[in-house]
Amino acid sequence: MKTETQIKIPEEAFDWYDAYAHGMMGRREFMDRLGSIAVGGLTMAMLTGALIPNYALAEQVSFNDEDIKATYATFPSPDGHGEGRGYLVQPSGLAEGGTAPAVLVVHENRGLNPYVKDVARRLAKAGFVAFAPDALHPLGGYPGNDDEGRSMQSSLDRSKIEADFIAAAHFLKGHGLSSGKLGVVGFCFGGYVSNFLAASLPDVIDAAVPFYGTPAGNDIVGNVKGPVMVQLAEMDERVNASWPPYEEVLKANGAKYEMHMYPGSRHGFHNDSTGRYVEEMANLAWGRTLEFFTENLS
Repeated sequence: MKTETQIKIPEEAFDWYDAYAHGMMGRREFMDRLGSIAVGGLTMAMLTGALIPNYALAEQVSFNDEDIKATYATFPSPDGHGEGRGYLVQPSGLAEGGTAPAVLVVHENRGLNPYVKDVARRLAKAGFVAFAPDALHPLGGYPGNDDEGRSMQSSLDRSKIEADFIAAAHFLKGHGLSSGKLGVVGFCFGGYVSNFLAASLPDVIDAAVPFYGTPAGNDIVGNVKGPVMVQLAEMDERVNASWPPYEEVLKANGAKYEMHMYPGSRHGFHNDSTGRYVEEMANLAWGRTLEFFTENLS
């Protein structure tokens, strides 16, 4: 994939994509705005290719990698949509009857796309049992494209989605493959859910790593005990504005926390299927994530 430095994408295009990806701008307006800057050697194909995810580029660990075993599992969610379903990946070297620390993986605002499934495989290859639920399961699951997935997820009751992830956390914590230690990592909407679970289930979640996610609501954020590792992108004003008040709450709680700000990075910098991907920062953030889980879930 060509990088931003090769294509020289104007800064405002990334802002428009962020607004589009988070439901603050419709697709037609987004494409019209891109058309307004597609001049000279900068074509629409180049712009959309750099901004819109290409999931063929996002596979770092193959689904048939010999070091992992991937399948699907359902779980009860009586306070949510009745039943949830997710992608369950375990290290293939886990001895029969053996266990490993578990990590819940939470997708963005568009369902369980290939990038997030690959994140689950990366965790399993690193020795964790990973489970990535699909919030779109009540509607048939991730539809294969982000536009439809985003629309589907926005049509669901937010409180029921949150209840589904609470149920998923309990399911994974008590799973036969789990050592009983549970972490959560999520991206964008999933970053919010990671913070939400740390506040909703402070005695269940043993470590949380929200990537560019906003904190839980004021009614529960005071419950967070940590440990929490907050991963933020320098060029992400919308999410970063929520950090100072969140940090004040964490300090008041006496919560164990750390925050890392990644210079020159935008919201979504860990997602290697888009032009927002910053390989150096993504690798640094992921290395810190694995170290954090190893330290706190052992």
